[in-house]
Amino acid sequence: MTDIPRKEATADVDCGGCTLHDALNAPAAIERREFLRAGALALASLGFLGLGSRTAGAMEVGEGNGPVNALDAALRKALIPVYPALADMRLIDFKVRILDSAGGTAATTRVMIESADGKGRRWSTIGVSPNIVDASYNALYDAITYKLFRDGAQPAQPPCG
Repeated sequence: MTDIPRKEATADVDCGGCTLHDALNAPAAIERREFLRAGALALASLGFLGLGSRTAGAMEVGEGNGPVNALDAALRKALIPVYPALADMRLIDFKVRILDSAGGTAATTRVMIESADGKGRRWSTIGVSPNIVDASYNALYDAITYKLFRDGAQPAQPPCG
C-alpha cells in the first residue's frame, strides 16, 4: 500500500504534547468484492487508520458501506475516546466533482462534505486530490478539526505517547 500524504491543517488541535495532525497517520482504505452464488456482488470496505506517535500508538479498523464510510468509522473509533465532543457529529451530505475532465480516471477530484452536530450547527469542508479516498479523508479531517476548534474541545486523554 502507498502512503497517502496528509495535508497541512491551518489550525491543529493540541492533543496534550502532540497535535491532532501528528496523532493521525496516513489512512488506507480497502474494498473487497466477491460474487456470491446467485451472481450478487458482496462488497466489504475497511478503513485503516494509525493513531499515535513514533513511540506509542494504535491502529483502528472501521467497516462501512464504501471506503469513505469505513474511514469515517475508523476515525470515530480512534477519536471519540479522546474527544467525546465528536460523538454528536454526523455527515449530512457528500458530493464529488471532477475538476479536470481531460484527465479521465486520473482526474483531480473535489470532495465536499457537509457536517452537523447535536447543537444544530452545520459546516462544509472540501478535500482535493487525484485520489478520491485521499480527497475524502482530507475533507473528513478538516470537518473534525473544525468541530473541535469551534467547540474549544480538549482531549479527555492524550492520544500520543
